[in-house]
Amino acid sequence: MNRILILFAHPALHKSRVHKHLIHAVDGLEGVTFNDLYETYPTMHINVRHEQKLLTEHEIVIFQHPFYWYSTPCILKEWQDLVLQYGFAYGKNGSALQGKKFLNVMSTGGFEENYQTDGAQRFTIRQLLAPIEQTAFLCGMDFLPPFVVHGTHQLSPEEIANHRDDYRRVLIALRDGTIDLDAARNFPRLNSELGAVLPPSAIPH
Repeated sequence: MNRILILFAHPALHKSRVHKHLIHAVDGLEGVTFNDLYETYPTMHINVRHEQKLLTEHEIVIFQHPFYWYSTPCILKEWQDLVLQYGFAYGKNGSALQGKKFLNVMSTGGFEENYQTDGAQRFTIRQLLAPIEQTAFLCGMDFLPPFVVHGTHQLSPEEIANHRDDYRRVLIALRDGTIDLDAARNFPRLNSELGAVLPPSAIPH
């Protein structure tokens, strides 16, 4: 079983249409640790040793967050600046994260067609995540396509519930090692074609 660490960052969860439902995808899942950074560190004073210990205890690391100004909420940047130290995450003897898998689980107000080279945002989500992808590469991690929920302002309650259920299916497949990562790498986001990356038993009929 792969242990999963979710580093969750949302500074206004009470206003969220999506993440306050997505976090329930984790309910009761064995092997999944949910770490709400804003709740744990309301003054932004991050316990570096504790966070590093959590990283060493898990095989898969997830940044879950809204996509703020083409990046993460600020506490995740602070987390990266402090926790991913030379000698721990990279550099001489910095091999603590080697071989671990990493992905973003994120929401955007814009529709998927906006995040294209010919769209309103001018770049794809994957292109905009390049600094995080390079960080993962430097740390020797396997960067996976992101799980993205687009168009959050227009989603119906039923659609949000479907995304929550899809997220839970992905978490279970990642944990159990039943997700087809080779197939997943062919898609711009992990939840583009779940039927092609999850085992048949995970797909509702």
